[in-house]
Amino acid sequence: MDFAMVTAYQPIDQLVPLARAAEEAGFRAFSLADHVVDLEEIATPYPYTRDGARRWETDVDWPDPWVTVGALAAVTERLEFFTSIYVAALRDPFSVAKAVGTASALSGGRVTLGVGVGWCREEFELLGQEFTTRGRRTDEGLALMKELWAPGWTEFDGEFYSCERLVMRPTPPGPVPVWVGGLSDVAFRRAARHDGWVGDMATADEAVAIAARLHKLRAEAGADPDGRYDVVPALTDALNPDDFLRAAEGGVTMTMTMPWMYYCGRNPTLREKLEGVERFREDVIEPVRARLG
Repeated sequence: MDFAMVTAYQPIDQLVPLARAAEEAGFRAFSLADHVVDLEEIATPYPYTRDGARRWETDVDWPDPWVTVGALAAVTERLEFFTSIYVAALRDPFSVAKAVGTASALSGGRVTLGVGVGWCREEFELLGQEFTTRGRRTDEGLALMKELWAPGWTEFDGEFYSCERLVMRPTPPGPVPVWVGGLSDVAFRRAARHDGWVGDMATADEAVAIAARLHKLRAEAGADPDGRYDVVPALTDALNPDDFLRAAEGGVTMTMTMPWMYYCGRNPTLREKLEGVERFREDVIEPVRARLG
């Protein structure tokens, strides 16, 4: 079981000290959120709350995740970075591949693309991207990006994207893992075709059930059962090492958390957040690692 620190809604000037603290405390990764803009009024309901209201206030920062990786990779050595969730279909796949590939090259391969199809129709319309084709464009865009990240020349002829023979550099130091988010049947099937699933908030039992479903879908698709596959939820009811270990035994490989929430609530100072990171290391990360060997 590994741990990732969630940085959504955090002030941008706190990201560097939080990244340093996360690495020192033994977190495997930092998760980075994505929205290009936050529209004041939208008709599209947010899909992860019961009433469709957004979880955040309008004054929170939404830094570009790949620019952020460039800054944070420069002050860390081991910490990995992934997006939860990057809406690739809001952009053309060549621009996405360039940004992600550059971030991977600069960080020494510490980057994973966590991708979803998106939910906000108004944001798609603002950026001139078709909303109803976002799922098919995501699938095709990922196929194209994987070719663009590979060494050498690329040619591509798809329904939405095509290119003549070209090369994109810098080349990432290795394959960029792709995790897929979402809770629909289509999203789970898409996730089973890639390198992992990155989810929303879930109980340990719900996360274990999702892990089992994903591994069944991967087996049906002929995936290598011994290959690395990550299942990354945010566990809502995990409070002590036993809870996290139970999730790990059920197939959860990493959990996302804001560790200070266990100790300081929703509006702590930076100092309180850093103290919460250290306490979480002592209370959870080290005991879990010790018991897993």
